[in-house]
Amino acid sequence: MKKYIILSAFLFSAVLFAQESKPQLEAVGELVKTTYYFENGKIQQQGFFKNGKLDGVWTSYDANGNKLAVATYNNGEKTGKWFFWTGTNLTEVDYSNSRIAFVRTWKQDALVNN
Repeated sequence: MKKYIILSAFLFSAVLFAQESKPQLEAVGELVKTTYYFENGKIQQQGFFKNGKLDGVWTSYDANGNKLAVATYNNGEKTGKWFFWTGTNLTEVDYSNSRIAFVRTWKQDALVNN
C-alpha cells in the first residue's frame, strides 16, 4: 500500500511540473497562486508558490472537475495530511519531515462527498 501511495504522491508532484499549457499566475501577498487548466478549460491543478517553492495547499482535479488529490507543502517540503480520491476509496497520507508517517484508507461507505 505504501508503494501505491508513494507512486501517487510522485505522480501528483510530477504532474505539477509536466504541464503543457502555461499556468495562470496571480500574486496573493507573498504567495503566487498558480492554476493549471485542462484543454476543456476546467482547472487541473491549483496551489501556491512562495519564494519559488511549493507552499500551502495544492489541489488536483480530473477533466470533469472531480477532486483527485489535496496536498500540503511548507517551503517545498511535503507536510501534513494529503488526501487521494481513487475510485471508491479515500486515502489519507500523513507526512512528517517530507516522509510518509501514516497511511489510512476508507472505503466508499465511510466517505464524505468531496
